[in-house]
Amino acid sequence: MFKKITLSILTAALAVSCVSKKVFVDLEDKYNQLKDEKKELLVQNDELQLNKNKNDDYIKKLEAKQTDLLQKNKASQREADALRNSYIELKKTYDMLASKSSTALEQNAVENRKLLSQLDEKETKLMEEGARLRKLEGELSARSSRIDELEKLIAEKEAAMQDLKNTVANALKGFEGKGLTIVNKNGKVYVSMENKLLFNSGSWAVGENGKQAVRKLAKVLSDNPDISVLIEGHTDNDPFNGPVIKDNWDLSVKRATAIVRILEDANVSEKQITAAGRGEYVPVASNNSKEGKAKNRRIEIILSPNLDEIAKLLTE
Repeated sequence: MFKKITLSILTAALAVSCVSKKVFVDLEDKYNQLKDEKKELLVQNDELQLNKNKNDDYIKKLEAKQTDLLQKNKASQREADALRNSYIELKKTYDMLASKSSTALEQNAVENRKLLSQLDEKETKLMEEGARLRKLEGELSARSSRIDELEKLIAEKEAAMQDLKNTVANALKGFEGKGLTIVNKNGKVYVSMENKLLFNSGSWAVGENGKQAVRKLAKVLSDNPDISVLIEGHTDNDPFNGPVIKDNWDLSVKRATAIVRILEDANVSEKQITAAGRGEYVPVASNNSKEGKAKNRRIEIILSPNLDEIAKLLTE
């Protein structure tokens, strides 16, 4: 189609070569626009093909399992056919020996009854296998539909969390290089703020610069009430104690709840928020250097999506 349009444009251009330069430029712009649209369509086609290949691989596995059951079914059918043939041959022998001794006749009858019993068992098994196969086909169809829906939901959640990360990054743009990092990991957004942005040494009172950063984050969270917010306080391994605070556990909890208070005051729903103190036990750097200790003294704000829809699909 694209080639036909391009050819039409070029033919028109050649046919009216005496027209103004403006008409020629318009045609050339239209040609370039169509080229760009073709590139975009090719990119979209590649993405759709990649998703199709993933689904095709899974369906191939299911089809392989179905094929295996069909083969077993056919094998059982062959066994049943063989038993039928044996029965026919024995019946011929029985008819031929009908006039002979009663002993031989009884033995033949016993064998016939045995074969008939085996044939009945095989036919019953075939019926059960057929019912099981039909049930499996229904389950495969239903599972395929659930997988498609699950993949769609997961993609939507991942896209939403990436959008949330971008929104948080834009909101906190002015605090880059001041002990702030934002990453998207395992389907969650991790906002890490070092103590130099939030607290003085040994304190859990948030400074004005830190309050500004937390309030900007709070604006994003209040606009996303379905996001769960976990506030984790972390310290280095330097021992701490005082008249109010017993140790690093206490200090990390105090710092986490100090952030919670700012979020509450900024209209973030209390139902979204969880506060936790991790003390010195989840370091992100070595405590053998000042730089490492500084990285470990931090607040991590972990943003998680609502996964109720996905959990419901997985339990159906």
